[in-house]
Amino acid sequence: MDVNVRIEITQGLRRRGVEVLMAQDDGARRLPDAQPLDRATALGRVLFSHDPGLISEATARQLAGRGFAGVIYAHQLGITIGQCVEDLELVAKVYEPQEILNSILYLPLR
Repeated sequence: MDVNVRIEITQGLRRRGVEVLMAQDDGARRLPDAQPLDRATALGRVLFSHDPGLISEATARQLAGRGFAGVIYAHQLGITIGQCVEDLELVAKVYEPQEILNSILYLPLR
């Protein structure tokens, strides 16, 4: 989870048994967009964010052929907390991290 993700989303996922690592838990509070993506890639984890700047960074990497772990993005005003939790849980249960490699997945799924 990027630093800008509401704690309720993280808590909802954890209650459903989804393993979540928050940027704050990993010692990353405020970093330029490239660094959280680099960290997620190093850990082999998909990064979820509400930050449109991260989409710009991921898109630039796609165009340059530079790999990254994958990004899931949801605009804060375009999805409820409950829908976000449901969609992220579904993604966590259906996809393996390598299936999202070098991709950007947008929420809501429906």
